Amino acid sequence: MGVGATATAFPNLKKVSDISPSPPNSNNTQKAKVVAANPPAGKNLPEFEGISQWLNSTPLAIANLKGNVVLVQIWTFACINCQRTLPYITKWHRQYAAQGLKVIGIHTPEFAFERDINNIKRALQKHQITYPVAVDNEFKTWNAYDNQYWPHLFLADRKGQIRYDHIGEGAYEKTEQTIRQLLG
Repeated sequence: MGVGATATAFPNLKKVSDISPSPPNSNNTQKAKVVAANPPAGKNLPEFEGISQWLNSTPLAIANLKGNVVLVQIWTFACINCQRTLPYITKWHRQYAAQGLKVIGIHTPEFAFERDINNIKRALQKHQITYPVAVDNEFKTWNAYDNQYWPHLFLADRKGQIRYDHIGEGAYEKTEQTIRQLLG
């Protein structure tokens, strides 16, 4: 169901952009940003900014994650594309955590109802998400990552440098291959 169909089925539904700051470069006339599968070496993961709450974890900072391979997942629970990635991400979390993979979800809402912490908690339970999830209702981390899309995955090596960047669904085999490669 597309956004138009959602708006028809739920006439009182409001997008977050109607009630809070818009994500950067969010107008539909701008051309899509092309992201390289392997961004330049040395670009570090940005810090988690403006997080209103951490779920499944105490507050985290990038500095505390060094020494681990880090998968940062920017998502929102009502996004069907995000939902389709969750079985893979939760599997990788279970399968590779003992080897040093840290999965961090950054939940940034598209719609007003996605800002509600109880709705987010229900989504975590429904999708069996046990890894840390940061609630980014004000788009501060979204902006720090210069993000424009849901879902968006960033993989960083043990030094905190981004080595892989993927937007959207798919590329699951390539993503897992990169996880294994970075874990060594």
